[in-house]
Formats: sequence, structure tokens, C-alpha cells
Amino acid sequence: MNVVIPTEDKQMQHIIEKVRHGQRLSLEDGVFLYQSDDLLTIGQLANEVALRKNGKKVYFIENMSLYFTNVCEAHCAFCNFRKDEGEEGAYTLSGQQMIEYVEKHFHPGVREFHIVGGHNPNVPFQYYVDSLKALKERFPEVTLKAYTAAEIDFFARISGLGYKEVLQELMKAGLESLTGGGAEILSDHYRKKMRVDKADVTQYLQVHRTAHELGLRTHTTMLYGSIESKEDRIRHLIQLRELQDETRGFLVFIPLSMQPINPRAGIRRRNSAFEDLKTIAISRLMLDNFQHIKAYFINIGVQLTQVALTMGASDAHGTIVKERISHAAGALTPEGITREDLIWLIKGAGRIPVERDTFYNEIKVYE
Repeated sequence: MNVVIPTEDKQMQHIIEKVRHGQRLSLEDGVFLYQSDDLLTIGQLANEVALRKNGKKVYFIENMSLYFTNVCEAHCAFCNFRKDEGEEGAYTLSGQQMIEYVEKHFHPGVREFHIVGGHNPNVPFQYYVDSLKALKERFPEVTLKAYTAAEIDFFARISGLGYKEVLQELMKAGLESLTGGGAEILSDHYRKKMRVDKADVTQYLQVHRTAHELGLRTHTTMLYGSIESKEDRIRHLIQLRELQDETRGFLVFIPLSMQPINPRAGIRRRNSAFEDLKTIAISRLMLDNFQHIKAYFINIGVQLTQVALTMGASDAHGTIVKERISHAAGALTPEGITREDLIWLIKGAGRIPVERDTFYNEIKVYE
């Protein structure tokens, strides 16, 4: 396959040759791609890699996002989901209350609960264990993909246990995978500036390393589009790539487009479509040891997600039912999507929809 527009740029030609010969891209290569405005070449190169890894298959899952509590001790600058205890709108649900919520929205096709929430210091670690236990007992067939690495670090602090012991307790309660959140940008400078007063870079990576050592396969993210530099983004990807070399424990990488705090914020306060597509494509090119890159329709919209499936993405996420965190921060997208619409979206990009479970085992291929 030839690139769409033949390029005379020597560095782009060099990168094309490296990708086609399976050679790893460097920090300098990644920064160059971000600085280039040749989206078609970058996108088609990423498409080649995605086709090489997964053929025309694009994966999705029937899942539900659940949030046990929005009370949080952290005050991250980009978050509009968190509340203080006692503040209007603050809540902390018991296991039974969550089961009542799930039963209202549940149908037999749901295969995964995606569980994240605030770092609520007003309840003990046992509360978080019991939350999973209650769900697993009531819905034993549904995979529990629960908590971010930052939440695991928080649980370690409030319980006095190490990461390994925290994860083992949660696994006994039914934990089967970690979510990818809490990564933001893996840069200490960024985290200080954006008041990310939760797990630092080393802690985030160590939680995932420990989870992988215990046999858990996990997800990971990057929240881009605020104060970070293009070099920060590439360094972030390289740190994840290095951990993946070490453990092979990551299932998928999810670039998350930063949302403005105000839902009425105009176009200039959001990442451009150009930037979103470029980030997905560059992620595919840099993360040569990841099987999947996800296009997250909650943050970039369903139509841009469709385009992203031809620029390196091989996962269109899932049905979700009711997403809250990005919408609290101003996302203008649907809070969920039906299985039928996901299938239509994937087929519309000339791809083959594949319903999967959490671990990318194929449930049904929609030829």
C-alpha cells in the first residue's frame, strides 16, 4: 500500500521505512509526527499497522459504566466530577443501591461493568471491596473491570496495605481487570501544574506492573489537550511502551481528548478533530507492542470515531449506558450508544464489527 500523497520530506520517508520494516519509532520520530500537518500520510501509515495487527476487525463490548461515589479528596484541575462530602450532589452508594441502579438498566447482553469513582476518604477500604463483592454475587457472569491505578494507590494509603495486598483483596472480591484512568500525562511537571494530587508517575506505573505480575490484564490512557507539550505526550507513550515490553499486561491504549469544564465552551476550548485523529494515529505508530488503540466516542464523537477506525484505531469502546465523568466536564457527545449503532458505525467505516469480552475474546463477528 502506498501513502496517499507521496512525500518528499526526508524524515517522513525515514519514518515510513521504519514502520514498514517493523522498526521502533523514537522520541524524535514521535515529536516530528506531531509537528507535521501531513495527517493523511500519518493516518494511512497507522492504518497499515492496524490492518497488519487486526485485519479489518474492529472490536466493541456491551458494557455499563458505574460510579459508586463522586466524593473525592483530590482536586485535579481538569475534573468536574468530584464533590466534597456534604456538598450538593455528592453521593456514596452502597452495594445494594448500586445493584438497584444496575437492575433498572441491565440486560443479558452486558458483559462488563466499568467501575471508577472518587477517592472517598470517609469510607474504609473494606467499602470498596464490598462494593465489588455485592456486584459479583448478584451478576456473577459480568466481568468486573474496576478502579484506576490512582484508586489502587489511594486504597493502599487508607488501608496501610501494599499494592499487591490491595489488589489481592479486590481480586478475591471479584476484580478481573483495572481501568486505564489516572494516567493523565505521565510527567511530574504536568502533574504538579495541573494539581494531580493522586498517584504520581512512578506509582501509576508500579500499580499496573504489580497487577500484571498478579495475572491481571489492564487498560491504560492518556488525557491530552491542556498544558502538556507534544514531547510530554510522546514520553508518556514511551513509558507505557517500556512497561509493556516488561510485562505484556496492557490490553489496549485509550487516548482521552480533554473536555472543557463548561459544557457551553466553544470550539476554541476543545481539541480539534485534526488533533484527535493525529493523536490516535501517532499512538498506533508509537505503541508497536500494544494490540489495540481505542477511539473513545464519548470524548471525540461518533462520527470522528468512525474516521479514526481508518487511522489506527481497532476498538470503538462499548455501549456504556450512562457516562458521567467526561459529561461532567463538558462532553457534548451521547452518554451511551446501542449495540446496533456501534455495529452500523463500524460497518460504515468499511470494517468488520466484532463483539468482544473484556479480554478481547471474540463473542460474535458481524460479517
